Amino acid sequence: MLTRKIGIDLGTTNTVVFVPGRGFIINEPTIVALNEQDNSVLAVGREAKDMVGKTPGDIRAYRPLKDGVVADYYITRAMLKYFISKAVGSFNLIRPDVVISVPAGITATERRAVKNAAVEAGAKNAHLVKEPLLAALGAGITINSSSGNMIVNIGGGTAEVAVISLGGIVTFSSLRVAGNKFDTSIMEYVKKNYSVSIGEQTAEAAKIAIGTAVPTKSKLEFRIRGRDLVTGLPKDLNITSNEIAEAINPLLMDIASSVQGVFNETPPELVADVMEKGIILSGGSSGLRNIDEFFKRLLGVPAYVAEDAILCVAKGTGLILDHLDVYKKTLLSKNR
Repeated sequence: MLTRKIGIDLGTTNTVVFVPGRGFIINEPTIVALNEQDNSVLAVGREAKDMVGKTPGDIRAYRPLKDGVVADYYITRAMLKYFISKAVGSFNLIRPDVVISVPAGITATERRAVKNAAVEAGAKNAHLVKEPLLAALGAGITINSSSGNMIVNIGGGTAEVAVISLGGIVTFSSLRVAGNKFDTSIMEYVKKNYSVSIGEQTAEAAKIAIGTAVPTKSKLEFRIRGRDLVTGLPKDLNITSNEIAEAINPLLMDIASSVQGVFNETPPELVADVMEKGIILSGGSSGLRNIDEFFKRLLGVPAYVAEDAILCVAKGTGLILDHLDVYKKTLLSKNR
């Protein structure tokens, strides 16, 4: 089967690729391992992530996206080429149309960088669509309705808050605080409170295993291993779910403040719609335990985590690909 359309959720932490008729064919970390001696790409995705923190001096593992936008053009292009080639197959001579997610707050320069990288990586046309619209589509929201809906998409690099009505974004906020910053806060918490240095992957593993947005009576525990900063020797310790909540609370408060700011700018009629329907949470970081309860307590508005929250943006690209001719005239033209 010739693949002529591809949807790419180009995330800071993970990239998900959707192909009509085949579904989600790729869900891999957004990481590239590079040999610095000759600038050759050694590995992409899951294989590259396994190298993080373990590479010799001449090999480096890069995250080509920072806070949801291109930080390194060359490496982003190489990564997109890998994912597009994997999706279309080695012997497919047809360059595909590609729909790619971008943050709502992306600049014209950042938009141009993503588009050019995709075309140079093998796309015939690259259509860029803002993440909140894709997340809303993937979460099952009828975006063309006159009724207002709020989506909070919390990924690895950005937290995107948007109120959507009549097929467009009415008000939005794009905050470069999300899952990666959660990991950093956990690392800093362990360093400050236990004088132990842990790696990025260890912090992420603890967050996924026991992370919670609000403290709970029944605490979960996770055993982590790091380097004692006093002795320089390996050290094991147990960290609790409530400690994770304490470590990431300032960042969650920043996101809640961003949601409040969007409410302040939204027309009253649409605010009333959101109050009735609640806030929809999507993105990988919305998998954090009790995150819906956190927003409900703080904002006084019901919050619900979308089904398959981590795949909502990729699902949205799939829906656009299914009706590409329609969206080319409406949704895609709004995002130029």
